[in-house]
Amino acid sequence: MKNQYFGDINDYKKYGLLRSIIVASNIKILVAWMLTEDDGSTDGKFIEYLSEENKWSKYDDSLYVEISNLLKNNIKREVNLIEKTDLLGNSEYFSKLVPDNLELRDNWLKELIGESRNSELIFLDPDNGLEIKSKSFGTKNSSKFLYWREVQKIWEEGKSLLIYQHFIREKREVFVKRMLNSLSEKTPNSTVEAFSTSNVVFLLALQPNHHQYHQPIVSLVESKWCDQIWAFKNS
Repeated sequence: MKNQYFGDINDYKKYGLLRSIIVASNIKILVAWMLTEDDGSTDGKFIEYLSEENKWSKYDDSLYVEISNLLKNNIKREVNLIEKTDLLGNSEYFSKLVPDNLELRDNWLKELIGESRNSELIFLDPDNGLEIKSKSFGTKNSSKFLYWREVQKIWEEGKSLLIYQHFIREKREVFVKRMLNSLSEKTPNSTVEAFSTSNVVFLLALQPNHHQYHQPIVSLVESKWCDQIWAFKNS
């Protein structure tokens, strides 16, 4: 996640999904932004939806109004703007920049796990998503990815997971199914689910003691966000 993305259309849907999960489960969430430095690109500029209230506010009016106000009243876009609201209930936040260096990255994860002691689900928000073969752990720009070794360590701490993932140049249904299979393998005894939007997918792995929340979450997301966020797999 980069601060420059805050409040764009993907962000709106992301917060909408998180809000639905909270309402459907009352689960305590730690938002791990996986922040990296802004890069000066035009990414994150997609805020035209804020001038189309009739089209977009119907999905989550309170969220729409709050994001509109935050962007209108603050020159600098940054994730801590939402941390100052109650949009995500009593969620906690981990905002430390993700380092590339291997040792520093391991320390970053230890600190994240330590901060999650009062949380039941960790939302991980990497720039790009889960690791790719061409970007080894600890190399330059590895900070843009979440690694399976980290997923496993967090899972072993008893936390459920929600992971932000960009689509790649692969047929989407095939890609999502492959990612869900990998997630299921790395999170033993989990219930896994994918929530797709037009641009990204969110991968959910629920701990055994959270399995009962799966269907309520799916039902609420599909009823509130219908044609904008849809579940891939109902199991």
